[in-house]
Amino acid sequence: MLEQFFKLTAHGTTVRREVVAGLTTFFTMAYIIFVNPAMLAEAGMDKGAVFVATCLAAAVGSILMGLIANYPIALAPGMGLNAFFTYGVVLGMGHSWQTALGAVFIAGVLFLLLSLFKVREWIINVIPRTLKLGIATGIGAFLAMIALKNAGIIVAHPATLVTLGDLTSATPLLSILGFFLIAAGHARGWHGAVLGVVLLMTAVALGRGDVAYQGLVALPPSLAPTFLQMDIAAAFDVALLSVIFAFLFVDIFDNSGTLLAVTQKAGLADKDGNVERLGGALAADSLAAVAGAALGTSTTTSYVESAAGVAAGGRTGLTAVVVGLLFALCIFIAPLAAMVPVYATTGAIFYVAVLMLFNLQEIDWHDITEAAPVTVVLLLTPLTFSIAHGIALAFITYALTKALCGKHREVSWSVWLLTALFVLKIVFLS
Repeated sequence: MLEQFFKLTAHGTTVRREVVAGLTTFFTMAYIIFVNPAMLAEAGMDKGAVFVATCLAAAVGSILMGLIANYPIALAPGMGLNAFFTYGVVLGMGHSWQTALGAVFIAGVLFLLLSLFKVREWIINVIPRTLKLGIATGIGAFLAMIALKNAGIIVAHPATLVTLGDLTSATPLLSILGFFLIAAGHARGWHGAVLGVVLLMTAVALGRGDVAYQGLVALPPSLAPTFLQMDIAAAFDVALLSVIFAFLFVDIFDNSGTLLAVTQKAGLADKDGNVERLGGALAADSLAAVAGAALGTSTTTSYVESAAGVAAGGRTGLTAVVVGLLFALCIFIAPLAAMVPVYATTGAIFYVAVLMLFNLQEIDWHDITEAAPVTVVLLLTPLTFSIAHGIALAFITYALTKALCGKHREVSWSVWLLTALFVLKIVFLS
């Protein structure tokens, strides 16, 4: 049944490999079930209810992606979007968290309509191949920044913004060790190297006393405090239009960038970077965004950490379904998932970043109109800590560089339209 539904043989994979890939992706993104509730609790939401909502939103989104699109891409409430929800809309603008949830719900519905009428699919397909490759490398650099920051390898500095951390402390050292073990494992043909090293580092953490054994099973908290609590009527206020647009805008391009990057890495895109079953993938993550708001969490989005599962051999939607089932189980085994330390996943994330930077070899570095936008997205995605900002600045650079260098005929009207929208977004919504 699994072979027929997911077409495993046609994708060169097996049930075992897909399960290992699902476990790998899950462990690289499981942190969200603890980070998201803590962040949204600062907006006044019930932490226990948000924990359950986060697990269920990730489960629903990932399973939908697997069943509808047959892609190895997992979903969960997005980092960055949850920060905007709490610090931008609620604490910054003074709206209630119920109103903010209403804005997320409306943005999700608009997202779904854009997907059903193929507007979003058109947006993705008109992106030039150079930008598609550049976006993938930009997300890779973004992942590297996250991994280095979380590992303590780079730290804040008042004069230089960032500097080298204390590499003699345990977290950076174990993160670096994890990266080398994963790289060596994959070089020797071990498809489960990422998952194996994550589990090994968790065992090390238990042995060192960095984490405490907290049991295996716990009853889930009540979902009632957040379930269907979004205030849609209040979100229709004119003052919330920019908020709805911001949620929609960031979700479209964070999702699109992740979709392009992971499908490129999985070999699911053609020579021009276009992907099959794109409509199904867009419908799945749109439905997940709507479901997440109804459950009581900020925007649910595709996770670039899915590339870790792809690196472990995942090629079909069975990987995403495995991730979804594991997130559903997390409602009951949260104490076990909590034992995975930071340094168990940072090495894996940095390894995935290295793999995604392979796309740089396909760029024509002798053509400044091709090299400039790739350089912009490669550097500014991590430095602005935003996939959406990186994509916007890359489009603007691509269009203007082509025009100024006398190659304006290579820029389609659709790219000019998107570039204009990006400029307006930066001017009025940044």
